Amino acid sequence: MPKLNTNSRTDLLIHIGIIAAASLVLFFSFFFIYLPWTTNHGESLTTPDLKGLTLDETESLLDSKGLKFEVSDSTFVNGLKPLTVFSQYPKPESPVKKGRKIFLTIITDKVPKVSVPNIIGRSVNSASNLLSSIGLEIQGTEFIPAIEKNTVLKIKLDGEEISVGKSVPKGSKITLVAGDGFGNTSVSVPDLVGMTFEEADILVAGSSLSMGNILYDEGSGAPSGTVVRQRPESGTSLKIGDEVNIWLSR
Repeated sequence: MPKLNTNSRTDLLIHIGIIAAASLVLFFSFFFIYLPWTTNHGESLTTPDLKGLTLDETESLLDSKGLKFEVSDSTFVNGLKPLTVFSQYPKPESPVKKGRKIFLTIITDKVPKVSVPNIIGRSVNSASNLLSSIGLEIQGTEFIPAIEKNTVLKIKLDGEEISVGKSVPKGSKITLVAGDGFGNTSVSVPDLVGMTFEEADILVAGSSLSMGNILYDEGSGAPSGTVVRQRPESGTSLKIGDEVNIWLSR
């Protein structure tokens, strides 16, 4: 091999340039050819939507895409199938590299319990909102004679009264017992016979009662639209808000 002549300044600069160029070629080859090839740089997948899948279905799907998973959390959701995927990270359609681990939150089959808050004395609407916020459901509202209108007086679960602070399964259906605003106050049914419907309607409302069924009597002989019968009879004691049924002549 001939000996390189580096006696002149020009030859020295030429050789330095050759060495620098070779170094740059090696540098760019390593970072833009070798390294991407060994790390699959630029080769990405998109995460599938796993929500609702069982763990076996999840494992099978991720294996087919070269991805892994790990259960990082669990939650209870009333009405959803236990041991299925509730949420995931990264989210569906996110770009990830092959071999990436997907973290899952699954629906547990263990029903957590919650403590019934003190809703006695709250309005029906306020109590319903509070119970819903902690995962309890409102099955309905029962009204009992009490002057505290639309105010919660009792709490029921499965038809039985329960106390404030009782631990119940999340998702339980609660029945609220509230006052009807009338209490046990009673009024005497007025005599409506002989009145027109309009007169009877005004008198019933003025007595804090409600007009019930309106029936017709074809053979009374009284002028059309006249009250010929009523039930309950006049003088009967009823609770405020109860109904009075009448028969009108035709």
